[in-house]
Amino acid sequence: MPTRLTLRTELLAMREEDLRVRQEHLQVGNLEGGYHPDMQAIHEKNAFRMREIIAQHGWPTRTLVGVDGEEAAWLVVQHAIGEPNLLRGAVLLLEEAVAAGEAPGWQLAYLSDRIAFFEGRPQRYGTHFDWDDAGYNAVYRLEDPRRVDDWRMSVGLGTLCEVSRDQQTPMDQERLRQYRAGFAAWARTVGWRK
Repeated sequence: MPTRLTLRTELLAMREEDLRVRQEHLQVGNLEGGYHPDMQAIHEKNAFRMREIIAQHGWPTRTLVGVDGEEAAWLVVQHAIGEPNLLRGAVLLLEEAVAAGEAPGWQLAYLSDRIAFFEGRPQRYGTHFDWDDAGYNAVYRLEDPRRVDDWRMSVGLGTLCEVSRDQQTPMDQERLRQYRAGFAAWARTVGWRK
C-alpha cells in the first residue's frame, strides 16, 4: 500500500504529464480538431490508475494527499472525459469530500457541470463553455440563469459576468456542423449519450 506521500507524488505526476502534453499540443494547434489521440491516451492511463486509487482509498482527500494532491486527483478525473462511469462515480465521492471539508466546492461545481454537458443536460454553475449556434464560444446552457450567480458564489466562484471571454471570430457554420456531428458520435460511442 503506498504511503500518503507516495500517493500524493503520483497524483501530482499524473497531473503534470496531462498538463505538459496538453500545453505541447496547444502550442502547435493540435487540440482544435476533436479529442487528440495523445490526450486520450494520457487520460485513459490516468483514469485506469484513478479507478485503482479510488477503489483502495475512496476520494483522495486533503487529509490523505494534501491540498495539491487532492486538486490533482480532481483534475485527472475532470479530464477523463472518455470514462463516463468514472466521472459519475467520482462526483458522488467528491460530494462527500466537499461536505466533510476535504475538497473545495468549486471542484464539485466543475465536475457536475462537465457531466451535465456531456450528458446533454443544462449545467448549474456555468463553468462549461461550448460553441453556440452563431459559432461563438459561450457559456453552455444553464439550468436556471436567474440563480446561477447564487450557486456560483456558494462554491467560491465569481459571478458569470466576472468570467471574461475574449471576443473572437466565430466558427464558420460548416466547421460548427462537423464539430457537433463529431462530438455527438463520440459522446454516444463512449457512453455519455444514447
